[in-house]
Amino acid sequence: MPLNNAKGAEAGPVLRYNAHRAALALALLAALMAGCSKSGPDAAFEEYLARLARTLSTAPAQIAAGSAAPLPAPRELHLEIQPGNLDALDFLAISGCAVQITIGKRNSSLGRLARDSQRLLLELEYLQLAPACIDYQREQGEDALADTLEQAWKLKRRQLPATIFNATLGSSEYRQFWKKTPGTNADYPADTGSTVIASMQAINEHARRWLAGDFSADNREFEILLGEVATGDGGDLLQALTAQDAAMAAANRIVAARVDKGPLCSPGIRPAAADILANVIRKYFVEGIQPRAAALNRRLHQLLPPVSELEQMLATALPPSYQAWSEQRDSKLLELAQAPRRHVQLLQDIQRPCGTNPGQGHWSGAGDKSANE
Repeated sequence: MPLNNAKGAEAGPVLRYNAHRAALALALLAALMAGCSKSGPDAAFEEYLARLARTLSTAPAQIAAGSAAPLPAPRELHLEIQPGNLDALDFLAISGCAVQITIGKRNSSLGRLARDSQRLLLELEYLQLAPACIDYQREQGEDALADTLEQAWKLKRRQLPATIFNATLGSSEYRQFWKKTPGTNADYPADTGSTVIASMQAINEHARRWLAGDFSADNREFEILLGEVATGDGGDLLQALTAQDAAMAAANRIVAARVDKGPLCSPGIRPAAADILANVIRKYFVEGIQPRAAALNRRLHQLLPPVSELEQMLATALPPSYQAWSEQRDSKLLELAQAPRRHVQLLQDIQRPCGTNPGQGHWSGAGDKSANE
């Protein structure tokens, strides 16, 4: 008997250990399953689609993957800038002028390989410093040298819109702005800020000054501004609007399939689905999808204007491929942003025979019933 009790005493901890291991395994499995499940807007879209299809007794609709037109290749967005006649100029002949250092930097091996942003800053430096040197050379009787410097100044002045384009809209930083950021927060655009907008607006102000003849520039500040533009969320916004449009298109297919079967309600007949539908719309569309749709629309109206403003300033220099892409982008963004509104119109149409007329941001006749629980 004592031996049996000893064995029982030993078995107790073993059983508790095994039970603990089983509990840990179940917790791990639950965590893995939760990690695989969708969250954020994707979950909201799928929940709404499933309930909408069930309420309207139609087949579920799959969300088709959408895509936006990418920017043209970098080589298509780079404008060739003619060097002019400064390359063959005798560097030592310009002694006594501050612009001598600028020309030396530009004609050096590093200057020839400089990034477009640095090339722009060198050209601005030349445009600012050359006039004083031109006057000085004429005073010294060096008219030929002064003419060469003046011709170069006029050429750089004409090329300035193209030089600014290469350093901004055609740059790697603005290209990065239009790329989707890997692992974007599911709460987007709730986690965005105003830094990128302020940076683009600052660049626009600089470009406006430069084009108007004020060539002063802060090299470090300009590079910082470009770096902040590169962290912007233009690509994230485009992707989010594309995904929303695909989800709304799937919802539209569900509603259209039910409309094809005939009116949801008829005189004297109001099926239970009419009341359930109103609740599904209120809880899973109005409360679950529309707030983010409104936030995306606000973000669109924050990000796009400074980009469009710079494009308008540089309109004469835009490469044809960029111009075509920007027109397509604006048209597509406008279409994508209207996706929830198009869905609302279909919902209004299907509910109209039931005497339910959805209002803006509010759906009458929703009642107090649970939404298709």
